[in-house]
Amino acid sequence: MARHSKAIPGRILRVADQIQRDLSEIIAYELKDPRAGLVTITDVQVTPDYAHAKVFFTMLNDNQDAVKNTLDGLTNAAGFIRAQLGKRLHIHTLPQLHFVHDTSTSRGMALSDLIDKANADRAKDSDEG
Repeated sequence: MARHSKAIPGRILRVADQIQRDLSEIIAYELKDPRAGLVTITDVQVTPDYAHAKVFFTMLNDNQDAVKNTLDGLTNAAGFIRAQLGKRLHIHTLPQLHFVHDTSTSRGMALSDLIDKANADRAKDSDEG
């Protein structure tokens, strides 16, 4: 049993990566809902029993209305997306998909802007002194 339990996390990661790749293609090329337009799947986290998958996505337009609209579109299309995923992925249990907006990119850009501003202020202060 010990040998098998050590192999499971690696398999979960491989399945999550495959789900991420497949979902990216399904959403981009097969999903017709205009609300789920330009999204990027950034991560997929699968539970150990493969019953649920959290699907993290980002968008170019990160305002709240656009995010809500896209989230509604993805949630409404989850059954279709899951069915298409089932045609590509051959595992015993096909996970329920739960879509979550990933804010890490926008937070990272905001932090980068703050750092740039602080560096510019520091350079301005050293030029004056």
